Amino acid sequence: MTTTQPHVLVLNGPNLGRLGVREPEIYGHASMADLEVSAAKWGGELGLVAEVRQTDDESEIVGWLHEAVDTGSHVVLNPAAFTHYSYALRDAAAQVTSAGLLLVEVHLSNPASRETFRHLSVVAGIATGTIAGFGFDSYRLALSAVATRLQT
Repeated sequence: MTTTQPHVLVLNGPNLGRLGVREPEIYGHASMADLEVSAAKWGGELGLVAEVRQTDDESEIVGWLHEAVDTGSHVVLNPAAFTHYSYALRDAAAQVTSAGLLLVEVHLSNPASRETFRHLSVVAGIATGTIAGFGFDSYRLALSAVATRLQT
């Protein structure tokens, strides 16, 4: 009997392509390339195939969420600035969870401890869960949560 590993799209919104150089005191010194390597390693250790993507384009990330539904892929989502106002992204993310797939919202920093405008997440209410404030470990914890949920 052959089993396939669950696929997880690790989707990242605007400005995250600048990781390592953009406000490293908040977002750390690791780059998006570092995240790609780390997520693949963590996913493999957990029995998942993790595919990292990043875009500054709202329509592209919405399309990737549609793709997740169509391919049965779970999602780890760092919506970045889209967190606070993108109802298009929220509605696309809702389709993921409505399809019975997992969607974990992640943030490198803790938005609740930052500027007031960052306190609202339009995604949190439809996400399976949210992990924030642990830097790159937020992604590792999210992948671990997906793997644990799939085992139960």
